[in-house]
Amino acid sequence: MPPPRVLVADDDPASRHFLCEGLRSLGAEARECADGQQALQLARSEAFDLLLLDCRMPGAGALEVLTALRADGQARSAGAPAVASSAELDSALRRELLAAGFREVLHKPCGIAELQRLLALLPGNLPVLDDAAALRASGDTATMLALRQLLRSELAQLHRELGAPEYDAAGLDDRLHRLRSSCGFCGAPALATEVARLQRQLRENPRDTVPAIAQFRDAVRVTLLALDT
Repeated sequence: MPPPRVLVADDDPASRHFLCEGLRSLGAEARECADGQQALQLARSEAFDLLLLDCRMPGAGALEVLTALRADGQARSAGAPAVASSAELDSALRRELLAAGFREVLHKPCGIAELQRLLALLPGNLPVLDDAAALRASGDTATMLALRQLLRSELAQLHRELGAPEYDAAGLDDRLHRLRSSCGFCGAPALATEVARLQRQLRENPRDTVPAIAQFRDAVRVTLLALDT
């Protein structure tokens, strides 16, 4: 599997150097730039697995870059997950960025552990099903298979419900709490990550959950396919 390609856009040379070298030490390929317009140009012309965008850059900040990119259907990185970074971060800005479509918000200065956590969020870096983890949690193969069958039934129902136009997300948080536990017992780390992300979105911006629910529903679909193979 090729290393994940990350676009690092930051106008501070020290921050940019640390972020790029840190990502490279974790096995990623880092492409760097120092202003928002160049970041937008690169994201349009090249395919990246992750966009790491500083909130305040010459030309355009993270929010402006992502807004323009998502509106450009021809951009090669239009659908890439994006992370906003900032040295000055309060709860209001964090909510605004997450509501705009950023997967995460990185508070600078940060450490290698935070960069590793960001890379772990990429779908390709987390297995859909982890048999070894499931066996450790459940104890034996028969129990693991039985639990996965229960998980499959729950996910099939949830996938149908989430696709209904009249779906009401009012009670979804409690359901996600139970599902996160099931993911642990069944060895479904990629879905567990998406559960946690949707829970955070429901708490921080409950009025704008449509994109997050659509992304989560797709993760449910991928997990169902893996359980059926």
